[in-house]
Amino acid sequence: MNPSPHTPLHDDALARSLDGEFSSHHAEVNGIRLHYVEGGSGAPLLLLGGWPQTWWQWNKVMPALARRYRVIAVDLRGMGSSSKPADGYDKKTMARDIHELVRHLGLTSVSIAGHDIGAMVAYAFAANHPETTTKIALLDVPHPDRTWSGFSLLPDPDQHVDSVIEAGARSYLWWFAFNQARGLPEQLLDGRVRLLVDWLFDRQAQEPGSIDERSRQIYADAYSTADAVRAGNGWYQTFNSDIVDEQAYGPVTAPILALGGDESNYAYLRDLMPSKGTDVEVIEVADCGHYIPEEQPRAVIDAMVSFLG
Repeated sequence: MNPSPHTPLHDDALARSLDGEFSSHHAEVNGIRLHYVEGGSGAPLLLLGGWPQTWWQWNKVMPALARRYRVIAVDLRGMGSSSKPADGYDKKTMARDIHELVRHLGLTSVSIAGHDIGAMVAYAFAANHPETTTKIALLDVPHPDRTWSGFSLLPDPDQHVDSVIEAGARSYLWWFAFNQARGLPEQLLDGRVRLLVDWLFDRQAQEPGSIDERSRQIYADAYSTADAVRAGNGWYQTFNSDIVDEQAYGPVTAPILALGGDESNYAYLRDLMPSKGTDVEVIEVADCGHYIPEEQPRAVIDAMVSFLG
């Protein structure tokens, strides 16, 4: 259940808490209801977040970006205050959600920055709606491709099963498998998701304190019900269909910026992304794990302004 409009964790209150003029809205698109927070003026810039977070993960960069752009931070299908339908969690369908939101807002083309699951949707948007795409930025994660089918169920001897943040270490992505299970994660995490939220942030952030207590509680509240856990896991359960879709895309023609944490996926993106687009720049974010907008917001702001112009 969402907090009342008067509580500090409600979207309206959170939007108003940001520096600048931000407001919370909903739109009926593609058969679902999407929630978004908007502020600023100028060329439109959509921000798409990932698991287990919400639009709030952009809170440290939104005020600065809104001084230059019309910033629209979206809760994806299944996230936060957006609808949590039974299906439609493949990234092609989720990209269509965003495309219809763009049309709903009366926009003809947009730039999109996505982190984690949001990066997958941003790439699918550019691949399926090139006429509506100005530029895209992918933060720490690419779109699923055929190499993902080779992820091992068991960790290799040199993989780290606890701490993800160690220079040169490869992490064991156990949650990719856990989130495939139907029904069980909802039962295990219903009312207990804060345990998972803290585990992930404490092990995937170079400085865990960069995701503060308030933010952790916002995310825990957003995924506190069995239905919310089920919806978030839907993003992972469609990876096989995402892989099939990606094979038909070909390189994206819109300019791509990829940001990778030096303690996370920079090396992976550096080697992978040049094959995924015709105009690709990959930047290493220093002293950073997976949660780039919250760990190193200044680096994100500077890179986005330089990239978008």
